[in-house]
Amino acid sequence: MLPTLLDGDKVWVNKLAYDVKIPFTEISLAEVSDPIRGDIVIIDSKVADKRLVKRIVGIPGDTVYMQNNALVINGVAADYDVLSREGNSVIIEEHLPDKVHRARLANGFANRGRRSYGPTVVPSDQYFVLGDNRDNSADSRTYSFVPREEIIGRSSSVVFSLDSDKSYLPRGERFLAELD
Repeated sequence: MLPTLLDGDKVWVNKLAYDVKIPFTEISLAEVSDPIRGDIVIIDSKVADKRLVKRIVGIPGDTVYMQNNALVINGVAADYDVLSREGNSVIIEEHLPDKVHRARLANGFANRGRRSYGPTVVPSDQYFVLGDNRDNSADSRTYSFVPREEIIGRSSSVVFSLDSDKSYLPRGERFLAELD
């Protein structure tokens, strides 16, 4: 999820954002709200057999299409601004309907085959998710759609962060940092 999340970030997960569940289980008692486009969600993926952190870009009924990492949702192309070029990557700002966030694209030829996808319609009760590190992310392009019941919760902030490049010292600027 670079550049949104850094290696060593520990995120806050609001498990009551979408459902009321039986404590210490994933059994839903009632739906509170539905995930929306742009939410950063934690997924207990059965297909990947692990927990994933991804961004929702397609909600049920949306038609999603990607051409060379350019995202088109329901026939409307997302706008992009280049923020910086860092070594082998480009940091962009992606403008989704009602949400703006940063994403990272590889500057070389790596994973070019995964830069195009669809078009496809997101089935009911499922979501299309992408990682913000687009060319290095196993997301809906790899695992297909995410069923709503596999979404554990929404993350909107970093609790704390440890920098592996600096002997795991805390990154003070990341303490309680909000995620966009």
